[in-house]
Amino acid sequence: MEVRPDEAFDPAPLLEVVAERLPGSDRPLTVRQFSRGKANLTYLLRFGEGADAQEYVLRRPPLGPIAPGSHDMAREFRVLSTLWRAFPKAPRAHLFCDDPSVIGAPFLVMERRHGVVVQGVVPPSFGGGDDPAANRALSGVVIDTLAEFHAVDPVEAGLADLGHPDGFLARQVAGWNGRWEKARHEDNPLASELARWLETNIPASPRPTLLHNDWRLDNMAVAPDDPGRCVAVYDWDMCTRGDPLADLGTLMAVWYDPGEAPGALDTMPTTSPGWLRRRQAIERYARASGRPIGDVDWYVTFGTFKLAVVLQQIYIRYRRGQTADERFAVMGDGARHLLTLAASRRPGT
Repeated sequence: MEVRPDEAFDPAPLLEVVAERLPGSDRPLTVRQFSRGKANLTYLLRFGEGADAQEYVLRRPPLGPIAPGSHDMAREFRVLSTLWRAFPKAPRAHLFCDDPSVIGAPFLVMERRHGVVVQGVVPPSFGGGDDPAANRALSGVVIDTLAEFHAVDPVEAGLADLGHPDGFLARQVAGWNGRWEKARHEDNPLASELARWLETNIPASPRPTLLHNDWRLDNMAVAPDDPGRCVAVYDWDMCTRGDPLADLGTLMAVWYDPGEAPGALDTMPTTSPGWLRRRQAIERYARASGRPIGDVDWYVTFGTFKLAVVLQQIYIRYRRGQTADERFAVMGDGARHLLTLAASRRPGT
């Protein structure tokens, strides 16, 4: 799409930064914007015209104040500059710029991958949601690719010192509760109750692995001719090392079974015929990874709580006038719904 007016930038300083660092960047530049995504802003950089045009993707944080440690372009660049060697589904990052005077924020430039991103509904090319075999393939690939990623050796990936696995879950619970407090616009006793429950019921973590921290189907691209083959995984700005079941919990938080009311982040068509049910998906991950899943309900509850905080962070930027994107006007209601859903997913409820 054309770049949104409030998210546009002057390309001239950018050209000075990428000159001689990106192959093909000596040709005329056209900037377009990817319309999807509710947080980081993503742009298509096209140098030249026609079949021989050179394309790259630029990513930067959203407009307005952001929580410390989130939307971390430096972290994403560090991960993507080396992870592709051990996990080829990760796009390769080419450069990072921490000078906000260039386009208004730190940014990275990475390779462009071509594939189908499934968001909300299954596209007509895969049966439009009416093909049980295609739906089963889509639900399987998101699980199988997660298990494949968690099997990556951090040393082989050049990320052996990324993050701090010791005490990971305790820090995560405290950090996400802190984000909620900074983003909330009204009192919500349920959020405080959930934070206390999560803190007092933290399970023992398995051996740490690399974590994506925002794993879901619309952060992946699949092959246009095969819904069961992943060709790319995106959005690595929260990647770290820690408890792999945190990734599973985040994914299962938006994996709704038939009859469940989805939240505002219903980015997977999980109620389509043939789609794996949530328990089937969890068991598939357990088989593929070899990890026990006895405490999985805690992780699903935590994943749902985190998504509520994400929606609230998006909504508060809209409420404070830091973004004019009207898609964000309903995010406050979505956050409240997800908090209620998180409470209902606690073991024994």
